[in-house]
Amino acid sequence: MNLKIALFGIAREIVGQPSLEVSAPEGQSVQTLLAGLREQYPALSRLSSLAVAVNNEYAEDDTTLSERDEIALIPPVSGG
Repeated sequence: MNLKIALFGIAREIVGQPSLEVSAPEGQSVQTLLAGLREQYPALSRLSSLAVAVNNEYAEDDTTLSERDEIALIPPVSGG
């Protein structure tokens, strides 16, 4: 299946584009997706945290992904 991933903040800067499309096996989990992205983009591993949203809700590591999901990587943010 093909997954489309929106990137925000420093994750966007690390990858160098606003979104990614990755090929993944059916039933892949959020945890497995993140592991693959961290392998491909090692700088993602240096972030203190990296949240994943699936269909506009924060997802747990064991959430199963499907091709129609809207996926976003959300790095830590700061503000004042």
